[in-house]
Amino acid sequence: MRKIFQNKNGILKNCHIYQMLNAQKRHLSFHTPGHKRSGWDITELGYSDNLSAPTGCIARAETDIAHILGAEKSFILTDGSTAGVLAMLYAFAKAGLTSLAIPSYAHKSVKNGCKLLKITPMEYTRQQLFSGLENVLCKVDGLLLVSPDYYGNIPDLQAIKTLCKSSEKPLLIDGAHGGHLHYDNRLYAGSVADMWVDGVHKSLPALTQGAVVSAKSSAWSEKLSEGVDVFRTTSPSYPIMASVEYAVKYPRNDKLEQAVKTVFGGQERIAIAQDWTKVCVRCGKHAFDIQTELERLGIYAEFCDGDVLMFYLSPATKIRWLNVLCKKLKTVVNKYPYIEVEQAPAPTLFPVTGETEQVTLDTAQGRICARDCGLFPPCTPLIQAGERITEEKCALLKRASNVYGIINGKITVLKNAVEE
Repeated sequence: MRKIFQNKNGILKNCHIYQMLNAQKRHLSFHTPGHKRSGWDITELGYSDNLSAPTGCIARAETDIAHILGAEKSFILTDGSTAGVLAMLYAFAKAGLTSLAIPSYAHKSVKNGCKLLKITPMEYTRQQLFSGLENVLCKVDGLLLVSPDYYGNIPDLQAIKTLCKSSEKPLLIDGAHGGHLHYDNRLYAGSVADMWVDGVHKSLPALTQGAVVSAKSSAWSEKLSEGVDVFRTTSPSYPIMASVEYAVKYPRNDKLEQAVKTVFGGQERIAIAQDWTKVCVRCGKHAFDIQTELERLGIYAEFCDGDVLMFYLSPATKIRWLNVLCKKLKTVVNKYPYIEVEQAPAPTLFPVTGETEQVTLDTAQGRICARDCGLFPPCTPLIQAGERITEEKCALLKRASNVYGIINGKITVLKNAVEE
């Protein structure tokens, strides 16, 4: 575990939770956790502070994080970005707001949170995000963005901020995939949002589940604090907390960012997103074949959607790894002809009422889906509840390595809905 904490630019001396853990003395453990080792994985002790009511090293770490991220208050999370999304939605509801515009490709935690907190979600499409957002915003109490999205796309944040400000509507951003963007205010969620989440473990060198949720002003931070108290675990991992502080303080890797453009720039079928950490390779109908062959060569992508293979970088990625990846991609991708995948039109959604049943993917075509399901990651719906199921989407779910919303190979559908 200690190998994660490299002393880049001497940052470890300024990492308060790391210093506390590194200085602790061995002792007999008559406290949790049950493995009874007195190493870094400890509980709240006399010297280790308390995430629920910090006054020591954790308080200093959160203060530093808020300063770096441009927040009035930031909260360390060891439950992933999901806890931060739920805490933001709690604060939104606590303010007496009841309707929220959300993207159709939002993470499932957004929909779950709206359902739990009785917030009415109004979905908007990618097209509306770039044209027509004003018409969406006038019908709701606030706006939630996903920025960057899973492919590294970033909307015009300043224009959206101006729109929300003129409408006097709060702006929430799920920035789970953009924790590293605090290096660049033009692209960073915290430069415009009232509340936002950074999934630190996704694109910075933190342990899995490490995240931060922040508020820009005291008016929101007080409500957000309540939400964090409701949804955050009371048994946080100290190694994860230490890694969150370390990751936020990790220095920008300018050489790597430039190397990404040099290595992949101009490569056919390879696109570098606005967010440089997302390298997207257009593979077409042979995407899963290419993914399988690359894995046999020891190269694992973050995600395959049946068309695009996405490779996820971070400031801790080695430049030599980029060269290996580029070489392997040229070897494998060029073996397969590019056959374009036709983009499906936006689906018509039917009411989801009545009894449900589970059927195999082989027999689901034409049925009405009763439960969101999709590829994992990114845990955004491929088939929405109320959508008529197509053969193409069933085939994609069957080929994907990991999915959600599918139980033992079966999909939940409305029992008595008329099939086409």
